[in-house]
Parts: sequence; structure tokens; C-alpha cells
Amino acid sequence: MKSRWDQAEAAAAVARYAKTGVDQDLALRTYSARLLGADRALVLHGGGNTSVKTTTRDLFGQSLEVLCVKGSGWDLASIEPPGHPAVRLSPLLRLRALESLSDEAMVGALRANLIDSTAPNPSVETLLHAFIPAKYIDHSHATAFLALADQPDAEAVIAEALGGRVACVPYVMPGFRLAKAAARLCEQHPAVEGLALLQHGLFTFGATAREAYERMIDLVSLAEAAIARRPRRPAPTPPPGVAPLAQVLPRLRGLLGANPRWILDARTGGSAAALAADPNLAELAQRGVATPDHVIRTKREALVLAPPIGDVDAWAAAAATALRAYEANYRAYFERHAASAPAPKTALDPLPRLIVMPGLGLIAAGRTASEARVAGDIGEVWAETLLAAEAVGRFQPVGEADTFDMEYWSLEQAKLGKRQARRLEGHVVLITGAAGAIGAALARAFAAEGAELALLDLDTEGMAGIAGGGLALAGDARRTEDVEEAFARACQRFGGVDIVISNAGTATAGPMTDLTDAALRDSFDINFFAHQNVARAAVAVFRAQAMGGVLLFNVSKQAINPGPDFGAYGTSKAALLALMRQYALEHGADGVRCNAINPDRIRSGLLTETMIDARAAARGVSRQDYMSGNLLQSEVTAEDVAQAFVFVAMMEKTTGAVIPVDGGNVAAMPR
Repeated sequence: MKSRWDQAEAAAAVARYAKTGVDQDLALRTYSARLLGADRALVLHGGGNTSVKTTTRDLFGQSLEVLCVKGSGWDLASIEPPGHPAVRLSPLLRLRALESLSDEAMVGALRANLIDSTAPNPSVETLLHAFIPAKYIDHSHATAFLALADQPDAEAVIAEALGGRVACVPYVMPGFRLAKAAARLCEQHPAVEGLALLQHGLFTFGATAREAYERMIDLVSLAEAAIARRPRRPAPTPPPGVAPLAQVLPRLRGLLGANPRWILDARTGGSAAALAADPNLAELAQRGVATPDHVIRTKREALVLAPPIGDVDAWAAAAATALRAYEANYRAYFERHAASAPAPKTALDPLPRLIVMPGLGLIAAGRTASEARVAGDIGEVWAETLLAAEAVGRFQPVGEADTFDMEYWSLEQAKLGKRQARRLEGHVVLITGAAGAIGAALARAFAAEGAELALLDLDTEGMAGIAGGGLALAGDARRTEDVEEAFARACQRFGGVDIVISNAGTATAGPMTDLTDAALRDSFDINFFAHQNVARAAVAVFRAQAMGGVLLFNVSKQAINPGPDFGAYGTSKAALLALMRQYALEHGADGVRCNAINPDRIRSGLLTETMIDARAAARGVSRQDYMSGNLLQSEVTAEDVAQAFVFVAMMEKTTGAVIPVDGGNVAAMPR
């Protein structure tokens, strides 16, 4: 591991932050904290914490000693000066004289001494940072260090690798007790550069930000060197004939349940694949997490499933049995430890967050794609740590009881029920024709409801600004292979698909007698056969998940109320309406809801300004009268259409329906 410190960049950070009133101490604290956060081998997703002891001015202009320590909700990779809220130091130091201090009282004391009462809660390890006298303190969960710290004889292993540069602290739950234990050790060993918290993480300190940071890099480098000296076992060969992810993940996602729905994140290479292929996988997966902090994201144990070889449906049945056993074991684990807990505990859901399968790798589960990605990142680090620890000796992380205490920590339990999920959280929406005006409005509307997006269009540039963190897939809905590839990619990325909006279309103008066969066939290819391709692929995924699904079509009022010189469009859309009804009829028993939205006169790539002129002329009205020629005398927008799709997607007892979004058109009212 190499130091990323750059003196010119550090000076630039000091100058930049000085313009906003941030002093040099906090500016350098922010700069080096971001260096730590930029390295996934040191910290991940809000892990680790950093601090600096400095001075500020109170309301009377008097100098005041404060501890600026990482605040809750901030990530070291992107932290800014407000992410290190200032806490009065003197009252914190007085707390050390107490014999005990509950977590709730500790949090209250920290909040009471914030300089800014609106700042986030300081880290739960604030007292450790306060009690250790060093000016700058860094804390990481470095992968290489944890491989040494998660050993039965961790103290001896660390002493051999790092020498006398750190003092070892036996595992203690973060909070007041850990802070006092760490302070005592620092007083007993005043020359140490850091603390090795066994089965937890590494602290380093320094008189300057650079010294604390580079001590962290040096010590982790020594840990890496110690691991490199141990021979690694050769990577096992994965089993042959494993089914592809696109077939496996929808079935696995369905097994996890429909309420709530889960997003999956697959890791198929590197340490994830190596661990999955290890002959001792079943036993290794039960050992525990690399550091207790991770249990909040991943649970203590991973679920191990047999490789999906041969009949995937038969594999899914066996996987269901294994999943139920995992849930039963988790409930027993909860009852075992909750019974002796000092305060009542609320059980968390018993589902795994990490699933390991030989031949495929590691699958993470989360309520959102972001949550699944975080669990996946932590899962990979767990696999890296475990394999490295096994190379050194034996991976032995913190035990079950201590893990339970962290997972059911009162500070975490207090958060239950406070998070409000958005209405379509956990749902994956696939939209065709996504680059057009209606497609883009659909993407925005469903993303606003919390859905994950998979977008399909020939116009990749048009999708670039609307896909966000979702998938933007180049493809032609008229081509069966493009559609099947799009669904496979969506399944590989998210685990499956829940809502499909078949939106792609074209508008061919002209009298029927003047249309060439090629023009009419082209209209049907896009406005009918492309939708059949999408519907067929959607139902295949819905059936694999066995959770039902939503299949929506952008039909158009032309299907019911055809206009002059628009026959190719109207007849193909009428066929599409019949297609929707047929799918509703044939797949209601699968829990698939099929509905149509009938918009009219939406400014888009289909209804261009030139076409508006032509359609207005064909009806003998002005442009304005044409666009607002409805009962409400109001132009209908792409956003109006998108909201209708969102509405009907959540109508759980409606199928085979046609929803007009046209401002009121008597001639287009279904009868």
C-alpha cells in the first residue's frame, strides 16, 4: 500500500477551504480523511472515523478547545468540513472519571456539547478519540490488518508483523468501555503509533494529519507483507455446467419474497469466486463477519447454496429449503441472545444479505440497488479478509454473542421504523423507447418513486441523461435477440424485473390506399411485433420469479378512435390493444397484470411540430385548438402520461384495463 499524500494537493485543499472560513487543522483533517476513504482496502461505505483536536471561538470570542470528529451519515470518501462536527473537548474528558456510561447517555452528552446544535451526531467512538491525547487520529477497517486481527492468536501475529508500533486492545464493544480501555493502553505504552483493536480495526495517531495518515499506510503495508509471505492455497476449480446468472437470479429473488421485494447484486470474480469455490465454503461462511461493524449490512452468516447445475427449477426447490433453514437458524440465534439481553429487542428480518454459490460467486441482497451494492462491496472484503486470514492461520472473527450485541445495539434498534420506503422501492422497471419524450418522463417518474431503471432504446445518447444509476441498454425492440439480451442484462444487474413498460412506437402517416406494403409492415413491426417480443420476454422473467408482475403498453387513443390519414398507426395500435387483452387473459393466473395507457397528442418524437401542423390541417383547426382539443381544453404532456403509468402500475387488482390520458375525448372513450 502506498501513501497518496501529495503536499501540493494538501496545500491547495487548505487554500480552498480557507475561503469558506475553515482553518488549516480541519482542512488537513478533511484532506487526509478523504485519502483514507478513497481506498476500499481501508474503509468502505461510511466505515472508519477520523478526528482532530483544535480550537475555535465561542460566542464571547474566547478560545475553546474542541474535538472535530466524523459525524454520523458522512462517508470518508466524500467528507467535507461539516462532516467533522466540533464538540467541546473539556466536558468529554471529564466523562472518563465515570465508572460506567450507557450508550444513550453517551450520545446525549455528545449532542449536548456540540458547538452547532444542528450538526449530525458525532461518531460513537468520539470518546476514544477524545481520551487519546494525539492531535490527529485515524481509524480504519483495513482488509490486510483484519486478516491478522481475526486470528485465535491475533496479538502474537500482530506483534510479529507490526513489531512494537501498536498496542493490542482485546475486543470491546464500541463506546465508553472501549474508550477507557484504549486510553489506559496508550498511557501504558506512550511510544506507540497506534492501537490494534482485535477483531475490529486499526487506529493510528500523529501530531500532524500526514503523520497519522502515513502511519496507517505503513502499518497496513506491513500487514500486507506478512500475508504475502504466507503461501496461498491454489484457487479451486469451479464446477462445470453452472446455469447463467440471468436464469438463476430471478428464481433466487422470488424465493426471498415479494413484500418487500429485494434487489440483487452479483459478484462473480476475484475473491468472491475463489471463496465460492473453496471446498470448506459451508463451514467458512458460518464463522462470522470480518469486523462487527459489517453485521449491520450483511448479517453474521452467509447463506450457502448448491451450484445451479442441470434443472434450474429443481435447484430452486432445493434452494427454497436451504433458505427456510437459514431463516429458522436466524430466528433461533435471535431468541438465544435476546432472552439474556438487558433490554427488549425487536427482531430483524431473518433473510440473508449474502448468498454464496459455487460456480457463480457471491450474491448480495438489499432493499435498493444502492443497499445491495454496499452489501456486495462488504461481502467482497469479507471474502478477501477470510481467504487472507486462512493463509495466515485461521479466520476467527468476533464471536456470536458479541456480533449479536452489535447487530442489536440499542443505537441501531432506535432507528427501526424511522426510514420511510418510497412506494416502488425494490421494484425494477424496464422501459422501451426510453430516449423519447414519454420514455424519459417515464424514467423520471418511476425513479422518483424509488424504482430501479433498465432502459432500452436505439438512441444511447438520448438515454445518457436519464438512466442515473440504472442500466441504459442499446437495442431494437423489433429484434428478439436484443430484447432477450436486455432482460438478461436487467436480471444480471438487479436480479429480475417487476414492471415492464412497452413504450417504443412509430407513427406512419398517409391514407391506407397510398401506403406501401413495406410501410404498413414496418408500422406493425414496431407497434405490434416489438411489443410481443417485450411481453414474451417479460412473462418469462415474471414466471421465474413467481411474484407476479406488471406489463404495461403505450397504446394510443388511435386504437379506439382512429384519425384520418393515420391508418398504419391506428390499425397497428388496435392490434396492440388486442395483444394487451390477450396477455391479461392468458397470464392473470401467473399474477401478471396487463394494462394499457391511451395517450393523445403528446409532443414527442412521434408527434413533431411538423406533424402537429399536418394533423391540425387535416382536422381543419389551429395548432393550439388541435393540441388542447379535449373536454378539459388543456394540452396533455409526457409527464401526465408518465404519472398515469405510475398510477396503473400500483393498481393491484386491475388488469385488462385501458386508461385514457387525453384530456377527455368522447369518441375515444371505450365502450
